[in-house]
Amino acid sequence: MRSTTIPTLLKHALISVGLNTFIALTLSAMDVRYLWINMVFSQCIGLSIWVLIETAQHWLITDWDRQWRRLVVIVPVGVVVGYLLGTVAADAVLQIDSFGALLAQPQRFLGLLTMSMAAGALMTYFFLSRRQLAAEKQRAEVALRQAAESRLKLLETQLEPHMLFNTLANLRILISLDPVRAQTMLDHLIAYLRATLSASRAHKHTLRQEFDRLQDYLELMAVRMGARLQFNLSLPPELATQEVPPLLLQPLVENSIQHGLEPKVEGGSVTVSARREGDNLCLEVIDTGLGLDTSTNIAAAQGFGLSQVRERLSTVYGTTGTINLVAGHAGGTCVTVTFPFKK
Repeated sequence: MRSTTIPTLLKHALISVGLNTFIALTLSAMDVRYLWINMVFSQCIGLSIWVLIETAQHWLITDWDRQWRRLVVIVPVGVVVGYLLGTVAADAVLQIDSFGALLAQPQRFLGLLTMSMAAGALMTYFFLSRRQLAAEKQRAEVALRQAAESRLKLLETQLEPHMLFNTLANLRILISLDPVRAQTMLDHLIAYLRATLSASRAHKHTLRQEFDRLQDYLELMAVRMGARLQFNLSLPPELATQEVPPLLLQPLVENSIQHGLEPKVEGGSVTVSARREGDNLCLEVIDTGLGLDTSTNIAAAQGFGLSQVRERLSTVYGTTGTINLVAGHAGGTCVTVTFPFKK
């Protein structure tokens, strides 16, 4: 691998030397008189095999996820060539001719070659396992960082300054005109902010919690839009404890209001419902806004909110989590989110 560093190579070399030493000691256990000879042969052959395999990996495997199967060829070839080169090097160091003796004893030659093959495969498997563990750790760290950034971006959109400033401005007016309504609005704002902040730190929460958050948000929007906004939340009791990713429906409801209902003079309604269809849970957000024929809503369909929902569905449920956006029968938009029902 081209990104292998010098410290990593030195660490691999030391591991190879250690394994070679172990092999030499094992071979010399019955007769220590051959310890030096076995040590020279073991180090020369083992290091030759390691250098060849490491070099081949460096140049022939640049993408481990897709090209690791090349080791099936690299390892046997590296072992055979490394065995021959190592034997030549050991002969040069010891001033002997071991090839003649090995060829005269083919069984011993094949036994040593097989042992070298096993040692080479063992070293390769060890280094490959460590490399894969490091790669998995790196991928996990990247995924966690991206998830944190995604949650932060989503939190920023949920706590949109424009929405908060308008809400506070309405609250300021209501305090003098309608204190009871102002108190109700303040309670919904506090609940909305608390739930949004806590949901941004969680991986999952219940569908009841998700609908409670939507209730607080829609109550706030109802104060802003007055009679121009009607809403309905329909959650069957048997589905209330189902776990869902937090902040899942909020972007869809915000899109309905921001791009569908607020620009419409007479306003309209938004309905959020949940139902079970076989092994799937279906969540729907239906509005009677401007629909998908306007450039504003086309942009909304391609915007950050929907892309975040798609990304989170893919992360949690893979290909089994889907989102569909269609035009309503009498104007407006219908968004359907589907993912497996957890029994």
